[in-house]
Amino acid sequence: MDLGRRVAAVTAPALVRGLLDDAAVFPPGLLPLPDAARAHARHRSAAHADAVGPLVVPSSALAEPEALEPIGDAALSVTVPAGPAGVADALAATRFSLRALEIPVPDEMTADSLRSALERVREATDAEVFVEIPRDARRAEVLALLAPLGCRAKFRTGGVRAELYPPVPELAEAIEAVVRAGVPFKATAGLHHAVRNTDPETGFDQHGFLNILLAVDSALRGGTDLERLLADRDAAGIAERVTCLGEQRVRAARERFASFGTCSITDPLTELAGLGLIPDDLAHPQGATA
Repeated sequence: MDLGRRVAAVTAPALVRGLLDDAAVFPPGLLPLPDAARAHARHRSAAHADAVGPLVVPSSALAEPEALEPIGDAALSVTVPAGPAGVADALAATRFSLRALEIPVPDEMTADSLRSALERVREATDAEVFVEIPRDARRAEVLALLAPLGCRAKFRTGGVRAELYPPVPELAEAIEAVVRAGVPFKATAGLHHAVRNTDPETGFDQHGFLNILLAVDSALRGGTDLERLLADRDAAGIAERVTCLGEQRVRAARERFASFGTCSITDPLTELAGLGLIPDDLAHPQGATA
């Protein structure tokens, strides 16, 4: 069996199922909410629908329910910039199916206070709860309390400023810690390409989502090469590594690396097809854009 046929038959479904959270309304995409809702509805009916996660919106968008009507019964993931204190208002405002809440940890909040707040959140909703892990000394304490509460982690992997991109050693340490804690996670911002790269417009070094997948696989097996895997820019070599994982290891890695937010649903799929990791017709269905 040739490489392309093997990947399409074995690896692709596990590799991309639910991988792409639709974050079209966030930078750098900044698609107006009505346009994002209509585009999301198209993605949910396209050939790549199984790869598409929820539409991610800020809690402020819940004040515009008419703009969200095109999504129908599709699920939302709601970011709550105010942290746990803003969850009650977000829950009261949403009229749509809620898949997840994404909650940052305020700078002044201790791990003990966060635990109490998350206990209240878990009592108030059955939605998945993603806690954005702070990039400071609280990280280990925050990660330790998530599994007992049934919460998930969220890592910021980039943004509109260079300092929002965690350096390779920091991200490697975070992945090793979250895998060791047994906590699934999602990533947000900055994962614009499958493989690590330097953005020609900004000059920012950007992490690759396939690099993260391979780092998670290595962490699950007790590997010590996470930094090397995250720093690797050899797209063909990375694609070959992903192919060689096989279905079982891809599934195991995806159980931990649940998804990432992307402003474009089609761009990551196009890159994966170009690398021979998914069928071309999955990446280029008729009628799907953005």
